[in-house]
Amino acid sequence: MVTIKEPTEFIWDGSNKDKNWIKHKVTNQECEEIFSDRDKRIYKDRLHSEKEKRFILLGRTKKERLLYTVFTIRNKKIRIISSRDVNKKEVKLYFEC
Repeated sequence: MVTIKEPTEFIWDGSNKDKNWIKHKVTNQECEEIFSDRDKRIYKDRLHSEKEKRFILLGRTKKERLLYTVFTIRNKKIRIISSRDVNKKEVKLYFEC
C-alpha cells in the first residue's frame, strides 16, 4: 500500500473536468473528498503505469459513498484520471485491516 501527503491542489483540465460525472455520476467534489478519508487505501496501479505512475485510491466521501479512483501526481498536484463506485471485490479491499 502507498501513502501520500494530504493534497493541496487538484488539476481539472478540459478533457477530464466532467468525464466522471458523465460516465459514473461522480462529482469532482466527491473525487477530492475521498483523499481526506482517514481509512482510504492507496495502491500502485502496476498495470497502467507505463507512461506515468498511476495510483488506485479506495475511499469514502462525506456521504459514505465508496469510490474507486485512479489518479496520478503531476508537479505535486493530484490529477484524477477516473472515478466510479466500487465493486464487491473492491469493498473487501477497503475494509481489510
